[in-house]
Formats: sequence, C-alpha cells, structure tokens
Amino acid sequence: MNTREMNSDDWNARYREAANSRDSVWSLEPNVWVVENLSGLTPGTAVDLAAGEGRNALWLAQRGWQVTAVDFAAAGLAVGSGRAEQLGLEVLWQKADATTWRAREPVDLVLIAYLQLPAQQLAAALATAAAALAPGGLLAVINHDRDNIIRGVGGPQDAAVLTTAEQLREAVPGLDIVDSGQYERDTPKGTAIDAVLLARKPLPAAD
Repeated sequence: MNTREMNSDDWNARYREAANSRDSVWSLEPNVWVVENLSGLTPGTAVDLAAGEGRNALWLAQRGWQVTAVDFAAAGLAVGSGRAEQLGLEVLWQKADATTWRAREPVDLVLIAYLQLPAQQLAAALATAAAALAPGGLLAVINHDRDNIIRGVGGPQDAAVLTTAEQLREAVPGLDIVDSGQYERDTPKGTAIDAVLLARKPLPAAD
C-alpha cells in the first residue's frame, strides 16, 4: 500500500490486525535517537504527535513527563492505553489528526517520530507542533530521510513522503535550531538514514 494512501481506517486495520495476533506494528522500545537526545531533559509537559502505539509516549511517562499521545488511529491509541495500564503509567490518549490538532495549552516538548507525509501536510503538522510550544519549549523530530531510498534500509519507498533536514528546518522559521541533519540508525537489516531536528521556541526578550 502506498504510504500517501493510508488514512486512519487503514492504520486502524493495521493496528487491530497486529493486536489480534498479539503482535506490535512498531517496536516496543523507544526510538534510539529519542533516547539519546531527550534523556537529559527535565521532565515537564509533552506531546507525542502521531504517537501510533505510543512507545515513545510511554518512555517519556516512565521518566516523569506528563504526556499527551495524539494519533488519528484510535486502534493504535487503544494499544498504547492498554500498555500504559499494564505499566501503571498515566498518559492522556487523544484522537486527532497531526495536521489539524491544536494544543489545549502550551507544552515543554513536542515529539514527532516518523510522521511520513507529503511536504505540504508535514509542514502543517510541524507548524502546529511549533505553535504548541511554551517559551523555551523543544520540538524534536525524526523522520525517514529522502536518501534512505538510495543508501538506507526500511521505511517508505516513496520519495514524496520522505523528507530532508533542510525541509524540517524551513517548516519552523520561528524556532531556534539546536541541531539538525542526517542521523544514521543501526537496525538488524542495516543502516537507516533519518532526518532529524531539534528546535527551541525562543524565550521572551528581557525588558
């Protein structure tokens, strides 16, 4: 199935099929880049946007964050909610589209991991995420890079839903770039090439 054609019904079916076979669509472990870059942060309020089954949201909650996991597939959120209950964790699970979702109040962190959308839709989601940040808040994004088709493994094989670090930076002009570029991620099948972004909302200017 082409990634661009996958809507919420498609993802719901995929999550339900995996759950019925006692399997998982995604790894149960948090993304390694997320762990490397967010472990040292002081816990606060966070949103895992396009959370899927919530693996990164659960990891953040385990570290003391107050987390809202947002996804347009209710079946994925249901899997995450069940895991949270088993782990004794509190996470708010919210069904919404990442491109139109709006934060109820500013947050300290917005995480987007592998939201593979055409450029215009991805830019809308990134703008929404940036707008949700409190002053000093951090946006953390990791997506499959366009180069992954040529020299990486896994991920969508449709360049239209892959991205570059430059594209991520250009979508958040009001944020200060902390780090951005390509990230080589080791997998059992080889090295995957990701595009990553860490960007912070500026603090108000001192009087």
